[in-house]
Amino acid sequence: MNESFQRYVVKVKEYWGSRTKKQKSILIGSAAFFILLITAASILATRTTLVPLYSNLTPSETGTIKESLDGRGIQSEITDGGTTIKVPEEVVDTLKVELAAEGIPKSGSIDYSFFSQNAGIGMTENEFNVLKLDAMQTELANLMKGIDGVNDAKVMINLPEKGIFVNDLSEEASASIVLNTKPGYQFEESQIQALYHLVAKSIPNLPTDNIVITNQFFEYFDLKNNQDSSPGSTFAAQHEIKKEIERDVQQQVQNMLGTLMGQDKVVVSVTADIDFTQENREENLVTPVDEENMEGIAISAQKITETFTGNGEAAGGNPQGESPADSLGSEYLEGNTSNGDYERIEETINSEVNKIRKEIVESPYKIRDLGIQVMVEPPTADDPASLPQERINDITQMLSTIVRTTINKDAAEAELTDEAIQDKILVSVQPFNGKVEFPNETVTQLPWWVYAVGGVLLLIIAILIFLFARSRKKQKQEEIVTEEQESFHVPDVNEEHETESTMRRKQLEKMAKEKPEDFAKLLRTWIAED
Repeated sequence: MNESFQRYVVKVKEYWGSRTKKQKSILIGSAAFFILLITAASILATRTTLVPLYSNLTPSETGTIKESLDGRGIQSEITDGGTTIKVPEEVVDTLKVELAAEGIPKSGSIDYSFFSQNAGIGMTENEFNVLKLDAMQTELANLMKGIDGVNDAKVMINLPEKGIFVNDLSEEASASIVLNTKPGYQFEESQIQALYHLVAKSIPNLPTDNIVITNQFFEYFDLKNNQDSSPGSTFAAQHEIKKEIERDVQQQVQNMLGTLMGQDKVVVSVTADIDFTQENREENLVTPVDEENMEGIAISAQKITETFTGNGEAAGGNPQGESPADSLGSEYLEGNTSNGDYERIEETINSEVNKIRKEIVESPYKIRDLGIQVMVEPPTADDPASLPQERINDITQMLSTIVRTTINKDAAEAELTDEAIQDKILVSVQPFNGKVEFPNETVTQLPWWVYAVGGVLLLIIAILIFLFARSRKKQKQEEIVTEEQESFHVPDVNEEHETESTMRRKQLEKMAKEKPEDFAKLLRTWIAED
């Protein structure tokens, strides 16, 4: 056993000694990589993946769940500052069902299900009101937790006491809400409005003015009520509209003249007069169909003609007792003293005209007046004459066009003549003494000898890299030749070839060394035979 083991050791040593350094490195690296691979596979196979069981828990809820899991012998981990508890992935679904059956987690809050479970005859009215208020706060907080961006909510409601008498005026309720929002989440105006309406509709006699909503960073969520008609809000809205109109016109003029003269050569100021009168009126108009002849469309016509010829009194007077004003289209003929004739023609035409009904709602604001003041710095700051008069006239014409197209013709107090428009425009050409000038940064250029030295250094580095690569290549070639020489085996010329006689001789020598008595007996036998 020991001899065979020693032979194996000798063979291994001979094999290891006959290998080159490169082959030894490959063998050691392969063995190390194989060991690391087996170790990593075993670690991954035996590793337990923990996933969240519940999140956003209170410390009391986390403690209750942790105690229940420890009693079951299940591995668990608490993270996120005690608000999240993790368990092995394969038992998450089972634990949720089992813990829910036990009523875990319990938040300690009272909701409306408390009354169905703990209703009793001995409960007083004060106790009932307290429990009702607590349940209302809990239910409202649960509603807000379901909104995207809200992690948790705390609600405090103040309900006024009911008066003893019927004619007592009922006071209004109030509510204070603190939201635990997700970091970086921005609520839109529609979402804030929905929060206010949710609270106002959940609590009786609670106007939105009595609601305060803030987050954990003390940032208020104010409700911008569009229906608010208080003087302060109306003035703020009108002032904002006025500033926005002035800002738009100013940017338009600034961009246009800045492109023409340079952005630092033009300063623009705009003032506007806005008419915020809103008019609602109704117009009932009647117009002829044929406006040229002022006639309508004839829908019915009637013509009556009467004639008479005979002897008697002279024709005259008013036939049938009618006045001349009552007879339309009638003609009278007077005869002599013995005979008389008359003729009566009556024509009636019913015409239809255009009847137009208009309900007009005027715009809530109109630009009644506009003033533009422009300061231009000439190309040569100290010489105002360097800016030609043609350029000033062009700027004035541009501003006149803007004023003419911006002012509302109906809201203007006077007719917009060319003289009136010129009074609303001011173009001033003068140097800007208050302009901040920054020093020109001089770009430093490197002298030529720096580039020459850099080129020489790059050339030297390239030569060194070439020589190093050449020596490495030569060294590799020498190593390859050495390995070939070591691996080439030249047989010994003095080595004897294995024959039958040499084999017998070796066997006899081995027998003489190991078993001399048997060898002596064999010799005696051979001598006796001879």
